[in-house]
Amino acid sequence: MQREDFVKLLSPEGQALLGEVAVDSKLDVVKTVTRLRAAGHDAGLVATVLTQAKLRARAAAKFGEFASQMFFTEDGLEQSSRLQVSALHAGRFRDAGIKQVADLGCGVASESIALAALGIEVVAVELDEVTAACASYNLAPFENAKVLNQDVTKINLDEFEAQFFDPARRELGTGREKATRKFDPAAFSPNFNWVLEQAVKRPTGIKLGPGHPHDAIPEGVEAQWVSVGGDLVELSLWFGKLARPGISRSALLVKDDQRFELNSPDTDQPSAEVRELGAYIYEPDNAVVRSHLISVLARDLNLGIISPEIAYLTGDSELSSPWLRGFRVLETLTFDRKKLKARLHELHVGVLEIKKRGSDVVPEVLRKELQLKGERAATLIITRVGDSHRALICEAL
Repeated sequence: MQREDFVKLLSPEGQALLGEVAVDSKLDVVKTVTRLRAAGHDAGLVATVLTQAKLRARAAAKFGEFASQMFFTEDGLEQSSRLQVSALHAGRFRDAGIKQVADLGCGVASESIALAALGIEVVAVELDEVTAACASYNLAPFENAKVLNQDVTKINLDEFEAQFFDPARRELGTGREKATRKFDPAAFSPNFNWVLEQAVKRPTGIKLGPGHPHDAIPEGVEAQWVSVGGDLVELSLWFGKLARPGISRSALLVKDDQRFELNSPDTDQPSAEVRELGAYIYEPDNAVVRSHLISVLARDLNLGIISPEIAYLTGDSELSSPWLRGFRVLETLTFDRKKLKARLHELHVGVLEIKKRGSDVVPEVLRKELQLKGERAATLIITRVGDSHRALICEAL
């Protein structure tokens, strides 16, 4: 969004149109544009309003009902935290007794909103002018929050009691579908090494992508991978008194308004016990996989892994755990496309979920090759079991 587009949205006409246009699956965009243009509205304003309405519709997944009263940029929405996750971050600062936080690289202000809502004084800093303007609008209800349109590397951070960083990890270019993630921490904005230098000076939280490499996590911090309803959304690093004593690695699952956590005091975890494939196979939540805490979960539930480096757990008992998606193993076959196709036809499987780990199979291609027909539903897991490449025909629990 350009500066002039944001100014148009703030105009009485822009605000009125935003209140009128609601984007959903039933909206006929062509008819809507034609109607608004026929009513005498500027073409540029109509396009800007529709774009913002679409962003608000997408933002509802992260911000709920608040999205309809907020402004977004494409980049800002893409990188913003879900409001429930921002609330968890803010709770860390509150529980640590912190009264003032600098939200550095605040984007559209999801973190700042959560902090301000807890009565914490917030200074939100954003380099991009339009994104900073969106943040100012979104923070308008809070007297304890202000926005600075500045480069975080150019301000005096010693003025702040604590800080939260959300360094840019993407280049969005011409559209969301073109997004590429930056896996090189040196290419973050601001530079990740600079961020770490600041983090050791005062209580700090850093939000990162969940694929951030373990060897790029500094010593002496708490690293937490967060999953929301099975969707792995972030890795957060906590420094100083924001890190909980005795916890180096943790996995947090937020599901149905409940929280579940695994943690360990150790940065390196032992491998889980490798076992023969049992009657049941379990797929752990990705927060467990990425945090390398699968051995902790396996120990707690008396399960083993089916093969080294393969994140499937197995056992002979049916288990129910928020961390697991379970399957009953019906048949185990050596992976052979022709034999697999024939067997699935014999079983009258017509609806097939295909999952894989440790295999280069492309599920969409395999599905076409299998030419499924029938009324039965099943799950096919292509993976390594021990030293062999196997096809497991399963029934979801």
